[in-house]
Amino acid sequence: MKKLNFSIDIKAPKEKIWKVLWDDRTYREWTSAFMEGSYAESDWKEGSKIHFLDPNGEGMYSTIAKKTENEFMSFKHIGSVKDGKEQPLDAETKKWSGATENYTLKDRNGTTTLTVELDTSGLEWENMLKEAFPKALDKVKELAEK
Repeated sequence: MKKLNFSIDIKAPKEKIWKVLWDDRTYREWTSAFMEGSYAESDWKEGSKIHFLDPNGEGMYSTIAKKTENEFMSFKHIGSVKDGKEQPLDAETKKWSGATENYTLKDRNGTTTLTVELDTSGLEWENMLKEAFPKALDKVKELAEK
């Protein structure tokens, strides 16, 4: 797997950016850069499962591997969701199962740096993420600086 890194400076406190990232309403706004109508289902507690879904109830399921409020969130991706149901791992899913996606917030004298580091497999996913993540982070910035 290949690691991708994205970063943006935001003129807002970490607490506000954290809320933008994980509050249901604003989560749906910034993740629309990946797919319109994207949403997540979780209790957002460390160790809990999370479903990242499109409007048709399809997507992937993961666990919240680590959560430090207002500082760090790490997801470990496990498998696919189809028709709202977790699917058994197949050959395709096994290529990316275990991939991580990490969000880090660092205060830098009144500006907060949001860094995202994630594993990706396959050029198709890499290209999509390289195109969508900057747009998503720009939306996080816009929402947090309001």
